[in-house]
Amino acid sequence: MLITDTGVPEQYVAVDNWGGMTMARLDDGWCAALDRSTMLCRIYENRPLICREFEMGGYECLAERT
Repeated sequence: MLITDTGVPEQYVAVDNWGGMTMARLDDGWCAALDRSTMLCRIYENRPLICREFEMGGYECLAERT
């Protein structure tokens, strides 16, 4: 859920059935903001709070990528 305004570009925001904003996912479940060729976030400076709480390269971060 996107609970704070960090400036996530609209093309990376999805609205769920209850009107909540989330990060958009591709058909295969991967985050739409992840550049798969580099495995880096395309919107790192504007990433949502939930992503800021993950340590880059930490266990939780790597688990989300699998």
